[in-house]
Amino acid sequence: MRGTVDGFSYGLVTPLVAYLMACLGGALGLRCTTRSMLVTHSWRPAWLALGSVAIGSGIWTMHFIAMMGFTVEQTPVHYDKPMTYESLGLAIVMVGAGIFIVGYRGATGAALFTGGTVTGLGIASMHYLGMAGMRLNGRLQYNTLTVAASVVIAVVAATAALWAAGRVRGFRGSVGASLVMGLAVSGMHYTGMAALSVHLHGTEPTTVGDSPASLLGPMLIGPLAFLLLAGVVVLLDPLLVTGRPEQTRPEHRPGIPADAVTHHPARRPRPRIGGQPARTQEHSRLRTPQNR
Repeated sequence: MRGTVDGFSYGLVTPLVAYLMACLGGALGLRCTTRSMLVTHSWRPAWLALGSVAIGSGIWTMHFIAMMGFTVEQTPVHYDKPMTYESLGLAIVMVGAGIFIVGYRGATGAALFTGGTVTGLGIASMHYLGMAGMRLNGRLQYNTLTVAASVVIAVVAATAALWAAGRVRGFRGSVGASLVMGLAVSGMHYTGMAALSVHLHGTEPTTVGDSPASLLGPMLIGPLAFLLLAGVVVLLDPLLVTGRPEQTRPEHRPGIPADAVTHHPARRPRPRIGGQPARTQEHSRLRTPQNR
């Protein structure tokens, strides 16, 4: 027997709130990643780790807020708590791997492609592991092509977001990038949900795991509290708002970490003698009495 699936039982409330959470996590994560590229000191891993947890928490919270609106008419839906939080850990670890690649190698070329792919696969893995933690009186079946499309959307969205983290400077540009990222992550989620069909075992409901209502509390208290704290850190750091590096280097290119750029020897200042710049041999020869 095939179950009747409804992904919008609360109307547009859950999709809109979920989208805002994806945007918030993306905005904080992108600003932290940008901040890490503007420094050369040992704080870079801390900023990258903060960005990883922010994006991972944002997409995880987005997923389960959206799942609040998911119902199957013929059976109640519950969730296995350990597997649910395992999906959070998986999201943070895989997103972090991609962010660290871009943070140390720069948002260009092979590093951007590798980091975006790893991050996108982390987003998709979080989604489907979270779905595996769902408990109901039936089994889940997915359409392969639609699942593949959702994974492609996740990879493209993650690559574009990491590119924006390395290229976009200023607060307004980052807000625009986070809005696009939130739209892409939400699109990946609902594309994955469109691939789902539920086949019921019978009429007797299952009671394994926690209900969606009982998961709502820790979702809002835990990850939202962290996102709020990360937001405070971002707002208190002027470099994150302005997008300006600590030390302006003429040869620094956007998307490349600041400590990956070396100075060209021709740009070194000439030595000074007696407070005046030393004259080169050619200049001195031109000033000899014979040449006057």
